[in-house]
Amino acid sequence: MRIFSKMSALLRCCVFLCLCGSGLGEMDTCSEVHKVFQLRQIGPNQVLPSSPRSGADLQVCMSKSSTCCTKKMEEKYQVAARRDVQNLLQTYSSRLKLLLSRYVAAFQETFEVLMRQAENHTNVVLQVSYQKIADPAAGSVRELFTDVGLFLLGSELNVDEFVQRFFDALFPLVYNHYISPGVGDTSPGYTECVRSLNRVIKPFGTVPDLFADQIATSGVSGKLLLQALHLGIEVINTTDHLQPSRECRRALLKMQYCPHCQGITHSKPCMGYCLNVMRGCLASMAEIDAHWREFVRSLEGLSTRMHGAQDLEQVLLGAHTMLHDAIGHAQKNGPRLSAQVQKLCSTSIRRPAQSVSIQDSRVSIPLKALNRRSDDSLSVMRKDFLKTLRTFSTFYGGLADQMCLQGLSSGDGVPCWNGTNIVKSYTRRVVGNGVRAQSTNPEVKVKGEDPVINQIIDKLKHINQLLQGKTIPKLGSLDQIETGSGDSEGHYSGDCDDEDGCAGSGGGEINRKVSKISPDVTSDYKHHHYHHPPAKDSAIDGKSHSLRLTGAIWVLVLPCLHMILDL
Repeated sequence: MRIFSKMSALLRCCVFLCLCGSGLGEMDTCSEVHKVFQLRQIGPNQVLPSSPRSGADLQVCMSKSSTCCTKKMEEKYQVAARRDVQNLLQTYSSRLKLLLSRYVAAFQETFEVLMRQAENHTNVVLQVSYQKIADPAAGSVRELFTDVGLFLLGSELNVDEFVQRFFDALFPLVYNHYISPGVGDTSPGYTECVRSLNRVIKPFGTVPDLFADQIATSGVSGKLLLQALHLGIEVINTTDHLQPSRECRRALLKMQYCPHCQGITHSKPCMGYCLNVMRGCLASMAEIDAHWREFVRSLEGLSTRMHGAQDLEQVLLGAHTMLHDAIGHAQKNGPRLSAQVQKLCSTSIRRPAQSVSIQDSRVSIPLKALNRRSDDSLSVMRKDFLKTLRTFSTFYGGLADQMCLQGLSSGDGVPCWNGTNIVKSYTRRVVGNGVRAQSTNPEVKVKGEDPVINQIIDKLKHINQLLQGKTIPKLGSLDQIETGSGDSEGHYSGDCDDEDGCAGSGGGEINRKVSKISPDVTSDYKHHHYHHPPAKDSAIDGKSHSLRLTGAIWVLVLPCLHMILDL
């Protein structure tokens, strides 16, 4: 062992002498410097000196002895040093960026597949149980799920509106075929009147409101997941292309290429020296660390909450059940609905409807479950994604250290460059990460935080609040909410708030302002549902005497009713 130890020490000594000798013995020709300069394609040969010269005009790579560098070479070296570090940074971050990009595409594709499956399954249910309206309703079903897909992918659509629009179109079909199928008025005007009554007499009960709430709640979670991943990619793109400060560029030049000017082309910076330079250059990026860690934790929290009413997959693939319940509710209340429609829409007495039993029109035929591979489900994809993302939670905290370890610096016990000479070890103090720690950095002067990084941190803070449910966005406008201000208990709503004086009233189209927040996440927040309750039978029966009007009066009243409904 003693012999081995002595041989190891002797070997390190020889390496040290060789490195020093390579810088001193070949200074008469600078041939090795020329070779490396050309091999790395740092610049044109015209800037190379034919022999060692005085370095009085150099600004960074200054030396007491002669040098193989010119001022033009120094400028080219500085560009090369910046390029080398940026390439290394992009290489190091490429796996994280690929992870985020791949799962953004995978989630979007899964959303689209879910839309098609939900649409197809809904059409199958209509064909099996309500065959008479299956074909006429196919267009409305397609429009419904197209709107859901657009909403998930970022379009500013009002969920309440497009769900109600679907049930508006469905009501005349259900009414004419399963509630009052007798021969009568089938004119476009009559059909439009029946359609317009959907939001007044509530033939489908609370199903449309419940379905809209579920789509909004689960959809916002899905949109938020995609938005968060897009922001993650934006963070990486920003840090990958961040422009270093003047002090950083000079420090990188001194660390990587100034030894070339002395003919030392095969040495690497000492580890401590590399850490000081890189921690100084990446000081602002290190400030992202705490917010990036919280970003990963917040995504995990969102994924945990995406079950039940917030499980987009469950909501969409259960849409056919909602439709079944809606039509069933209308059939059970057929006599009441028929009386109301005849009073409000019929200009002539329609023939008495033949009795249509629910059993006759709603055949119970078992449907096969969707054949979906378990590894295609959203929940499995989220778990796989977060498991991998978790390994990158400390990405920005250890960025400088990893770059030094992965090629920039020399190994332990190997003679290295300390910014001035080849030495056995670096003896200056090594500072920590972050802007504040750089006040005592002996290699790089850091003036303060980078404004570009501060903008990215603000975006991360905001998305973390959204992911944690602390700030709830309006439907369809996730990316337009101001950061750090406004109501901490935001609301999902349409384009109109109560303060604007346009709250829904009467029998017209209802604008609902709903705060759809998961109760298991936001126990401190209240659910505010501004729903207009469906008209009760007793209220309608109590006013039946006022509806027994002559045909002439109805001719005057009906256009007014349509005007009110269109408001």
